Amino acid sequence: MKKLLLTALLSTLSGASAATLVFGGNGEPVSLESGNITDGISILVQRQIYDTLVDFKNGTTDLIPGLATKWTPNANNTQWTFTLRKGVRFHDGTPFNADAVVFNLGRWWDKAHPYGFRDQGRTFEIMGELLGGYKGDATAVIKNIVKVNDSTVRVELNKPSSILPNVLAAGYFGIASPAAIRKEGAKYGTPASKPVGTGPFIFQSWRTGDRVTLLPNKLYWGEKAKVDQLVIRNIKDASQRLNELKAGTIDFANELTPDSLKNIQADKNLVAVKRPSFNVGFVALNNRNQYLKNDKVRQAISMAINKKEIVDAFWNGLGVSNASFLPPVMSWANSPKVPADYKFDPQAAKRMLAEAGYPNGFTIDLWYMPVSRPYFPTPKPIAEAIAADLSAIGIKVNLKTQDWAKYLEERNKEPGFDMYMIGWTGDYGDPDNFYGAYYGANASDDINWNPANVQSLLEQGRAAATQAAKAKVYQQLHEITYNAAYRIPMVHSNPLAAARTYVRGWIPSPLGSEAFNTISITGKK
Repeated sequence: MKKLLLTALLSTLSGASAATLVFGGNGEPVSLESGNITDGISILVQRQIYDTLVDFKNGTTDLIPGLATKWTPNANNTQWTFTLRKGVRFHDGTPFNADAVVFNLGRWWDKAHPYGFRDQGRTFEIMGELLGGYKGDATAVIKNIVKVNDSTVRVELNKPSSILPNVLAAGYFGIASPAAIRKEGAKYGTPASKPVGTGPFIFQSWRTGDRVTLLPNKLYWGEKAKVDQLVIRNIKDASQRLNELKAGTIDFANELTPDSLKNIQADKNLVAVKRPSFNVGFVALNNRNQYLKNDKVRQAISMAINKKEIVDAFWNGLGVSNASFLPPVMSWANSPKVPADYKFDPQAAKRMLAEAGYPNGFTIDLWYMPVSRPYFPTPKPIAEAIAADLSAIGIKVNLKTQDWAKYLEERNKEPGFDMYMIGWTGDYGDPDNFYGAYYGANASDDINWNPANVQSLLEQGRAAATQAAKAKVYQQLHEITYNAAYRIPMVHSNPLAAARTYVRGWIPSPLGSEAFNTISITGKK
């Protein structure tokens, strides 16, 4: 039986492979425009095309140089100076320099930027979520972006931030060619355009509903790709991904269902891969809903869902349930005053519902995602299990879903979804990345609950320079968000992936995606 690898796998062997590397992706990218995405499917493709200013050491959340070779704060973390890598060119031959950095950061941050295309639907939502807002916003972290010289950029802040380099290392913030954006205009990042970065692969084509094809960047400044072509297939169904992997029509795949582990281990041509757990899957409850704005109703729901039974049933030992929004590796930021998990007590939940004024329950919609994600590998049956638990206390659930891109968009439009399943895979190794994406003034606007004390604590956490100082802040956030029960953590999973045995050099990141330039496929037939 093949060995299940718990973290990085498939140690790198020397030798290039003159062949096509085929990855079985779990859905369609929303966009290939850097800065204008929030989903992991898009990030995975963008990591092949773009580089970020700061990068992560393979298989970890430790920072290493990317397009910036050095980043230095001032004494109180209100300025960060980035020294840029020299001699790098975009795929279109134009130079990477300070002008390119200022252009990219500026169009994400400045709503009036002439190439931000806000009038044609761009929002650059993730900039607001992770960096507090946009130019001129009272809550915005960034105050100004300054070109010091051709190889130096200074980012000036409205408030101290010890984590700016971590944020800019996230896969959303790849640096794109300004010339390409100017040329393509508002169609940049769509299937009709050609996204251009400095990354290890060069975009060739995007066949919607099927695949993205890329070629190696022979002039790449870093470790050069070891294959002649990279194809990222769009295979939404996890069982189909596994079948194609077994048949050899794809070489490796992400986000397979936990119940397929034994099947993978029994196949001599496959190796099972277990990504480090760095995520949360949760159910969000919308305060705009007449029932869910009632504290007792949300508490009743939190007690009605048998989280442990659901995790045991659908994650096959590859997930844990607790009462924290943070993955287990960040347990140092959890409050000792919060129970290990929400109490499962359907009888108490029924009494709580009656006290709220709904002894006979009510009817509500629960939305589930149409694609498998690291935290919810089989969304529909998980949603059905949640619905069954809620029906036991008198809440009738209508299950709904829709296209992934629309799902992500509609959740933030009024009135939004009543209840919906969503999750988060960390972008960098700080609690702010989890809390800041879903709580606070500029977070995802899906629950209509952003109290001032939460915003204040988020800002304190971003300014804190030591883990001990951060822990004091995030423990308070943990208590507040647990008691509010607007977001009920369901699971922290170890996403299951697999590869053909000839795949070498793949080092899965806890962040959910990585560049594939380290991979060779010597021996592929």
